[in-house]
Order: sequence, then C-alpha cells, then structure tokens
Amino acid sequence: MPGTTTLRTRAQTDGADRLIAAEEPLAGLHARCGGELPGEIVAPALLEVVRMTREYGLKLARRLRMADDREVFSMWVEVEPEGEGCRLVISNWRSEGPPPASVNGDEHRIAMARHMAAFSARLGPRQEVLAIDNHSAELDGLAQAMMAGAGQPWTDFVTLEGNVHQQPLHWRLLDGARLRIAGLPQLWTAHLIPLGSGEPGSGGFELQLVSDAPTTPEAAKAVPAPALRQSGIDRKIAPVLRQPVSRIIANAETIRSQLSGPLADEYTGYAADITAAGEHLLALIEDLTTLEMIEDDSFAPAPDEIDLADVARRAAGILGVRARERGIAVDAPKIGESAPAIGEFRRVLQILLNLLGNAIRYAPEGSSIWLRVESEGDIASITVADQGEGLSAEESERVFTKFERLGRSGDGGSGLGLYISRRLAEAMGGALTVESAKGQGARFTLSLPADKAANS
Repeated sequence: MPGTTTLRTRAQTDGADRLIAAEEPLAGLHARCGGELPGEIVAPALLEVVRMTREYGLKLARRLRMADDREVFSMWVEVEPEGEGCRLVISNWRSEGPPPASVNGDEHRIAMARHMAAFSARLGPRQEVLAIDNHSAELDGLAQAMMAGAGQPWTDFVTLEGNVHQQPLHWRLLDGARLRIAGLPQLWTAHLIPLGSGEPGSGGFELQLVSDAPTTPEAAKAVPAPALRQSGIDRKIAPVLRQPVSRIIANAETIRSQLSGPLADEYTGYAADITAAGEHLLALIEDLTTLEMIEDDSFAPAPDEIDLADVARRAAGILGVRARERGIAVDAPKIGESAPAIGEFRRVLQILLNLLGNAIRYAPEGSSIWLRVESEGDIASITVADQGEGLSAEESERVFTKFERLGRSGDGGSGLGLYISRRLAEAMGGALTVESAKGQGARFTLSLPADKAANS
C-alpha cells in the first residue's frame, strides 16, 4: 500500500477498548496482524490512545506508527469519547516501507519493557514456556507453576483481562494485553517480543510482565537482610529498586518528549538529565543483579538454538542510533549470513550489546566497527572489531577482571560488563577473548558451541 491515503478512515471501539467497526485501510491492517472484528485492538500504540481517551474523557490526537509483517505505516489519529467507547478518525495514512530487518517492533517500548519487567520468560514459536527468569518474590508461585508446566502456552498460567477468545491467541493480540495473576491484587501488562530472522516469532518469543502498581512497602520489608551481598545484589530486592527507578525514567521520557504539551527548552534538558541518571542507576542495578546470578553455582543458561548473525544484526539495530550520533558506521552481518550456535538468546544479545556498546563509546568519531561471524567445526563465533586506541598486553589481561575500568573515570561504567560477559560465555560452554595492541583497535571474539543440527 505505497504512497499516502488522504481519505478519512473511521472506526469505533466499545467500553472494553475492543475494535467493533473499522473501515479500510485500518480494517485490513488489523486483520493482517491477527485481529478480529469485533476484537481486541492489535496495535499497542493505537490501544494506548484509545484507553487514555476513554479513561480521561478527553479528545486526543496523535501521529502514530503501526506495522504488520510487511510494512510500517504512519497516520494522524483523532480519538473522541462516544457512548461507552470511542470514535476514531484516521487521515494521512502513509506507507514508510518495510520494517527494519534488524529489529522487530518499537525499540524504545521494548527497552522500557525490559527495564520495568519483574518477570520474563523464553517462549517457543507456539508461545509455549521454555525457561523463566523471575525477579520478584511475589511471583514465585507463577514461576513454580510455569516451570512445572513447561511446554504449555504461557496464557494457561494467567487470566487475560476481558478475554473471551479461544486460545491460543495471535501474539500481536497478546502484546500489550492486561492480565491478572492468581493471588495478586494488581493488574499486569504483557509484552511479547518476537524472535527469529524470518517470520516474526519463528524463533519464539521473549515475554516480559510489568506490574501496573509499584512494589509495596510490605514487599520491600519481606526481603531478607542482608540485602547486599559481597559481590552482587540479591535478586529479591532488585525489583524494589528497579521499579521506582524505571518509573522515574518513564515519566522523565514523557516530559522530555513533550507528549503532554509544549515545554521550555531548559526543562526538556532537565528531563533528559533525569533520564540519563536514571538509566545509569538502572544499569548498575542490572549489573549487580546479573553478577549475583552468574556467581551462583546453580546458574544454567537455556540451550537455545540461535543464529549469531541474527543476534548481531539485532544488536546493531538497537544501538544504531547511538552509533550514528557519533558518526560511527556499524558493519553488521548481511541478510543471508548465518552462524548457528547453542546459547541462551537473551544472554548472547546481552554480551553483544556490551561489546558493541563499548566499541561505540570508545572508538573515535567517524570510525567503523565490524561484526563478523564464522563457523568452523564445533565452534561458532562472532568478532566485534573497532578502530579505537587499542589495549596493551597488560590491559588485555586485566580487561575481564571484576570492577576493572583501566583507569577510566567519569564514563558511567561499573567495570562489570566484560567480567559478566565472559562469565556468561563460559556458562554457555563458550569463551570470550580479546586481541589488541596499542594504536591498532581491539577485536573481541565470542565463541559458542555450534548448532550441528542446523548446519547439517
């Protein structure tokens, strides 16, 4: 649907924020994304505006971006309360071409979901539970139930708010869905992040559950002392710290982006400073939490079947804006390149984001960074190479040491990223090494067991 459609498209929702009537092209997009008429609104961005309009009783207008698996569309949307639901008028419907190959979905929304999630799970292509990562003591019951019922759809373990459809639902209908968890009073929001280099979700999904209410003081008191350990931070107290910081970041971002109205430049700058400080604190919490986890003798990453080239393209897409801001070109593996390996997807992505983020941070402006994959025998590897100042032999020995920052100060780093990355690589049966010399840049190589079945 190339070009711009100037016709005014109309739609109607009910008191449960379901789409009960829609004209083209919205009706077609809704159907292609797995929606029904009447049925749940598939596009999270549109659903959020409809919810706000109904809850506040105010007419709202926004420029939105929505996408199916083939195209990204932008449009002007006006939403007005009408009866128990809302009336929608959409104009200036424009096709922006195919979605980026490197990233599925809204990068900012995904990043915020990961920041704020108290519970995450790795799902298969049919949304079946494969592995979980629980950050909240109040969700221990859900975690135990999911692990006991591994292989079942994750929706079997929660109650979807207002859902009357047969299971399983299309993943786009569940992304942004509100739900309840047995024994807990608050509502939760589900975020589904599709994985796989082909059809979204062909490689499974990442599920993030975010509470609609902050952690209660009672939950904080339930955390046993001492909260801080010798080298990490107890995973039970992490949500007590993570959730309020995440909400500070989210509110600061709302102010900075002026979603609620125009703002003087100096206040926009203040909001940006708050966001940066909050993200630094949140990164430190995450580093300390991960440190505590990987140094636990029971830590065992999931043996996912992954493609290092695909993970590298995702990392390059996520950090692409940061690289462009410094004029740095990131040369990621091309579509079609492949290096099948065995390793937990989210942990491999975490390692590559750390390596690529370091390269962007310390490489000179206007330089290039290369991500190269290779498969040889039982080993699949990816190398992140930069044109920075490089490391001496002594620095190369120390760079993976815990809390080591090589004399740098004021860069916001914790000195844990490379230590954690190496420990994660080793826990997955692989290795993380560096080759460097002063004035010749650095080459960090992550090696993992090759996926022989995919190569045969």
